[in-house]
Amino acid sequence: MEPPATRRRITIVDVARHAQVSVTSVSKVLRNAYGASPEMQEKVRRAIDELGFRPHAGARGLRGQTYTIGVMLPDIRNPFFPEILDGITASLKDTEYQVLLGPGCNGEKEEARVTEAMLDRGMDGLVLVAPVSPRAHLDHVGTAVPTVVVGRHGTSPAYDTVTDDDMAGAAQVVAHLAGLGHRRIAHIDHHETDPTRLMEMPNAHRANGYRLAMRAHGLEEWINVVATSYTQQGGYEGTRQLLALPAADRPTAVFAGADVVAMGVLEAVAEAGLSVPDDLSVAGYDNTTFAAFGPVSLTSVDQAGREMGRNAVRLLLERIADRGRPSTKVTLSPTLVPRRSTTRPAE
Repeated sequence: MEPPATRRRITIVDVARHAQVSVTSVSKVLRNAYGASPEMQEKVRRAIDELGFRPHAGARGLRGQTYTIGVMLPDIRNPFFPEILDGITASLKDTEYQVLLGPGCNGEKEEARVTEAMLDRGMDGLVLVAPVSPRAHLDHVGTAVPTVVVGRHGTSPAYDTVTDDDMAGAAQVVAHLAGLGHRRIAHIDHHETDPTRLMEMPNAHRANGYRLAMRAHGLEEWINVVATSYTQQGGYEGTRQLLALPAADRPTAVFAGADVVAMGVLEAVAEAGLSVPDDLSVAGYDNTTFAAFGPVSLTSVDQAGREMGRNAVRLLLERIADRGRPSTKVTLSPTLVPRRSTTRPAE
């Protein structure tokens, strides 16, 4: 049996003939260039739709733009990061830009591989979400292509940043739990040793915010930070450590540094035959769909992930249009969302 005939790729010449305009006119419409009247744009876009024409990304790149935005996500299992992605894709919906994803896998080598691949493919801009890469690598990427870093507090002339006020968010959690009457409030942090990341990563800011808030509420003697990882397994392991403490030292409330960590906390509590919030109040951070799920009803900090994504796109498109403008940092204000996972401590 003969193989099916390969369909010929529709070209810009075909579009021009179908629309009865010049190839130059089609090119202007595709590039959003000056000189294409509304009537011309309508004719060309109608021809594009009727023929099913798709511009060749490589050819567009040779003309200066590929209309692709690379987004690096550190962990596709964390339910918060899709919130940022939703904000990005919604903001680009009415543009010609297409989002392409790359997993950073929470590792420097993996991030370098993904970002270099995006640079090699001529993407017009990058959004790097909570990167762990050294500052030198981030500067290298930001110098090579318009870049926005989301969820990292350091700044650089080479790229723009969008962050949440993580210290304020942590303070809101402690204030909420202390207001309910809790004193022994523990925090599950992400283990970190790199000096730069200890200054810039959100987990470090949340841990510092927790410590400062505990002192502010006169609870310094009950500060208890367990450093594991920002994963469900990290929350599980951290909670097992806390539940193994003597009864007099065991916390009555746990502030998990992320909702995905809180998932592990809930697992460990259930495994121990205890209940939330009767035996242990639990609060998370991110206000993901998981937190709002009725049977879970997790108290959590909303750091406006979609708004982060929208701001990242705004800054990125501005930098694509003007590479020479000064770098910008946007810091969003978090909001605590109390739910059923926190209550007054048992008598």
